[in-house]
Amino acid sequence: MEMIVIWCASGLGLSSMLGSACGLVFRRIPHKWNDIFLGFCAGMMLTASLACLIMPGMEATSGWGVWQVVAGVGGGVLLVGVLDYFTPHLHNITGIDPEQHHGPTAINKVLLFVMAIAIHKLPEGMATGIALDETNPGNSMAITLAIALQNIPEGMVVVTPLIVIGVKFLRVLGVAAAVALLEIVGVFAGYFLGNISEVLLPTLLGLAGGAMLYVISDEMIPETHSHGFQKEATYALIAGVVIMLIIQKFA
Repeated sequence: MEMIVIWCASGLGLSSMLGSACGLVFRRIPHKWNDIFLGFCAGMMLTASLACLIMPGMEATSGWGVWQVVAGVGGGVLLVGVLDYFTPHLHNITGIDPEQHHGPTAINKVLLFVMAIAIHKLPEGMATGIALDETNPGNSMAITLAIALQNIPEGMVVVTPLIVIGVKFLRVLGVAAAVALLEIVGVFAGYFLGNISEVLLPTLLGLAGGAMLYVISDEMIPETHSHGFQKEATYALIAGVVIMLIIQKFA
């Protein structure tokens, strides 16, 4: 199991770095394709949060014990909601036009935005780590795949605004590595928490599922519907749901 944890943590970190590398090479991608891909990832994560986290948590309880999962979901939503209160939303700052004049305010917004993504990496990593303690390894693999795919456009979003405001290449690379490392730490932290007690596992699964649901609804879906390509993004989300259900079936 320890090797699976290492592989999953490494996969998430590498996918984040891959996205950052794409951002350094391509700088900008058309909103249409970004929204389609992000919508697809949202669909996969939506299915993973329900089928691989919340429902297994329900199955691990009996009778009125489902309150543990419900409380966990509420706690996950509250956790990410509090983080969002102090950091900007992903759909509010998706990059800065290169032709703009960048004053201190614009720079501060970009830095705050990067910090917001970094903070969100922790609960994402923990969701994967908590799932790794579950008895069905296919669920943890499905969650890892969904988050790894989502890391690619997110990694691009991290580096692009930093390049635009003139941050040096090596520093941008360092920030990208730090963001990826935070998610890796989250995986190990989630796995450690999941191993503390089987009694806590249903609540922790609900916590991870609630955190993912919040990010999908409050960050990913609004982002895919803010550039005029909401129909394409919706179709991509449905495709992501179906693909993840197939993966979960055979994993």
